[in-house]
Amino acid sequence: MAGMTSHALTVGFDLDMTLIDSRPGIRAVYLALSAATGVPIDADLAVSRLGPPLDEEMANWFPAERVAEVSDLYRAMYPDHAITRTLPMPGAREAIDAVHAAGGRAVVVTAKHEPNALLHIRHLGIEADVVVGDLWAEGKAEALRRHGASVYVGDHIGDVRGARAAQALSVAVATGPCDAAALRAAGADAVLADLMEFPRWLDAHLAAAA
Repeated sequence: MAGMTSHALTVGFDLDMTLIDSRPGIRAVYLALSAATGVPIDADLAVSRLGPPLDEEMANWFPAERVAEVSDLYRAMYPDHAITRTLPMPGAREAIDAVHAAGGRAVVVTAKHEPNALLHIRHLGIEADVVVGDLWAEGKAEALRRHGASVYVGDHIGDVRGARAAQALSVAVATGPCDAAALRAAGADAVLADLMEFPRWLDAHLAAAA
């Protein structure tokens, strides 16, 4: 445990629709996957419900026995189609900077395939201290606890569940598929319109803790 929880502040962040708007890139991957497999995929519908693991989305388009195969193909195609089309969400860099300015660490915990998550972080120059991929909902709690995160910021009710399972404060941003009412109903401790509001929230949180 030494070194993992000694930091005064560690804040976890989700990736898709929290730190990055990956919809244009993911849409392009689904279109390429559809062309490669000959299976029609409604890419616009798929990108409207980002958050859960890839296999869950693939099960909407492919029979169960093909899901693992096409998910692997999607992950392999992802770097060529998604990285350069993806933009940071408004306030993403400022949110990370606010954590660092407070002497803390920023840990990205995402359901996205970890190598592809790292490509996004590096391409966009988002200065996360740690990136952990391939974790969803309550599964995120293990990484959040391991890195000593006291706050987890995400856009999906799955992120709220992950924060609660890790006994971290859940800060939700209404920038993904779940609206503010759904995020509150799931048990978020704070709901922000977007990450532009996060530095002010963090200042107030730290002042209250002091």
